[in-house]
Amino acid sequence: MDDEVTPLSFARYRLERAKEDLKAAELLYKNDSFLAANNRAYYAIFRAIRAVLALERVDFKRHKDVIGYFNHHYVKTEIFPKMISKKIGQASKVREDSDYDDEYIPDAEKTKIQIDTASEVIELVEKYIENKK
Repeated sequence: MDDEVTPLSFARYRLERAKEDLKAAELLYKNDSFLAANNRAYYAIFRAIRAVLALERVDFKRHKDVIGYFNHHYVKTEIFPKMISKKIGQASKVREDSDYDDEYIPDAEKTKIQIDTASEVIELVEKYIENKK
């Protein structure tokens, strides 16, 4: 068996990591650990986006650059629906608040939105990657 890492296999690997983060977010949510669930849901989104970029062999060190590239090359061009950009932006803000704002108190409703967004992004990315076979 050939062990060469291809852009497609690397994209699939990143997508699997995104799915693991989503599962973790769901478990944390069920245990009322909303701060941690927000973090894992965001990282599920982020890893899914990076899975798309892996197909091009593109990556960046900063989160805002990854998201900016994705929005410019995939959302603005309508490869992915425009509404997803707003949801990703909101997820990023909630994650930053959850991680860095000591006074931020997340609730179940906002956290559920994060998890739903992560699930939606993963589903869209999975369809996109599978069409690249």
